[in-house]
Formats: sequence, C-alpha cells, structure tokens
Amino acid sequence: MVRVIDDDAVAELLDMEALLPVVADAFRAQRDGAVERPERPHFPLGRGLDDDDPARALGTGLAMPAYVHGAETYATKVASVHEDNPGRGLPTVHAQVLLADAATGAPVALLAGNRVTNARTGCIGGLAVSNLVDPPVDLAVFGAGTQARWQTRAIAAATAVDAVAVYSPSDSKRDCAAELDAALDASVRAAESPADALAGANAVVTATTSTESVFDGADCPDGTVVVAVGAYTPELCELDAALVARADRLYADVPEEAVETGDLAGRRLREALRAFADCFDDPPVRDDELVVVESVGSAVLDAATADWLLERARDADAGVDVPL
Repeated sequence: MVRVIDDDAVAELLDMEALLPVVADAFRAQRDGAVERPERPHFPLGRGLDDDDPARALGTGLAMPAYVHGAETYATKVASVHEDNPGRGLPTVHAQVLLADAATGAPVALLAGNRVTNARTGCIGGLAVSNLVDPPVDLAVFGAGTQARWQTRAIAAATAVDAVAVYSPSDSKRDCAAELDAALDASVRAAESPADALAGANAVVTATTSTESVFDGADCPDGTVVVAVGAYTPELCELDAALVARADRLYADVPEEAVETGDLAGRRLREALRAFADCFDDPPVRDDELVVVESVGSAVLDAATADWLLERARDADAGVDVPL
C-alpha cells in the first residue's frame, strides 16, 4: 500500500515552527557528507506537441533524488516548469514527491510536492535570519509572489519580526503586503522603492526571477543579512557586484552550485563560500558587517521534509492508502 498525501493534507500537516529544526538537521547532514544527492537532470518537455512549432519545448522536467543517511525513506521529487501555464489557469510549477523504503526500495508514499518545496525553501530564510540577526527583525522583502510570502512567514515563525517592507515593481506588492499584514503579528507595508524597502532593515530577502539586481547594493546598510533565494542559474541575478564584493561572510546551501549563479559567478571564488549549516554556530552579524546567504535549492530538504510529513500523516491518520 502507498499513502497518497494530497495538497490539502500537506497543508493541514505543515507547521513551520516544527519544520525549521528538521530542515536545520538536513543542512547539517548535507554539510557533513551524510547524504546522497545525485546530480539532478533537467530536460525539455512537449517538443512535437505544438503544431505551429514542433521543435518548441513547452516546459522543463526535473528529477531530484536524495537520501539522508539513517532516514527510513529516500525521496525522488519529480517537477516540471511550464511558463505558459498561468494563461491556462494552471500553476507554473507542478511537483510530486515519491518516498520509498530505504531498506527495501518498496514505495511508501506519494505527496503533492508544491507546498513541500515552498515550505522547505521558506525555512532557509527562517533559519538564516533567526541565527544571524539579533531580534527584533526589520525585514525587507523583494518579490511579491508565492516564495516571498513563504520566506516572510518562515522568518516570522523562527524569530521576532517587528516590521516588514515588501517591494516589487508591480502593484502585486500591495496585495502581498496586505495578505502578510493580516497573517503576521508585525507591521507590514508595501514599499514605494527599493531604497524605501531597505531603510532601517537588518534582514533582506530576495525571492524573484530577476535577471538583474533588484536593488542598489550601496543602499543596503551594514549590520544586515541578505538571503537570496531566486537566482539558481547563471542567467538569473538578484544582487549586484558591489554588494557581493562587500560581503564579509558568504554562506550557500550548495556552495559548488551557488558559485555558478548570476549573483556570484565571476564575483567570488568557491573558497569564499561556506556551508549554510555553519551559520548555526557562528555569531550574529555585527554592525560593521554584511552577510550574504545564497540558495539554489537542495533535494535533501525535500527528502527530509517529506519524511517528516509522512510521520505526521501516520500519527494523524491523514492521507489515503491505495494499492499500487
């Protein structure tokens, strides 16, 4: 029997405050080499389906396997990205996580994966800010989409947030700010400019798909931690060269991949990047420092989060068991 845990069940089972230490342990295991994380293949989808342009790819497929040593299950996340989906009334990203027994290989569970991905990625901001910024936190958020919301909620679950300023070039920043203001015990506003968002901030999150810097690095005050989660390819870039050059400490969830992103490529050497888990033991940012955390995402976090959700599902009798 395989337990199917749909998105509604995942939403009921998720508790960001409880998930944060699970993700922290996964990062420690990854840093210490106690994980298996094969290279994730990605490939074009849909060629031959467009009659007007048969050679055109309609999307990208990804397979992301991972195992944390000692866990009862291993995970394979299967995801797709179709940029035209919003026009079809569909999400841009679809993801599913298959869990199998690590001792036997038998399939154990299938989870709706979008919320798993969003939650574990949000925890990166939550862990970075809670470990590196002395509260209360004055947070600047660049981006007004799904991940900007998850980052902000995770940070609020991890530490005391006093104020949040949300900036996006579009009016979406107002809807995002209103939604977060209603959900959080903090003052949330829409910023009118990047500099306005940064004024007084001691933590910054960038969660965009930008191909150029989203703010002028000179406007970012010292004593700040910048968490960049949007640039995961060489083409994407959220931070400018001046800010990256100023960084006194650089952490990355996957340093060997992060150094190739548009934020860091050609700007800092791999040797300058430390494993993200190191920040759990390091002191908070000083008033004369700037700290940057670069994230490209790791399937290890999907594996740890899905395994934790399965345990909670069993305890709550959530999901449906079906024969395969």
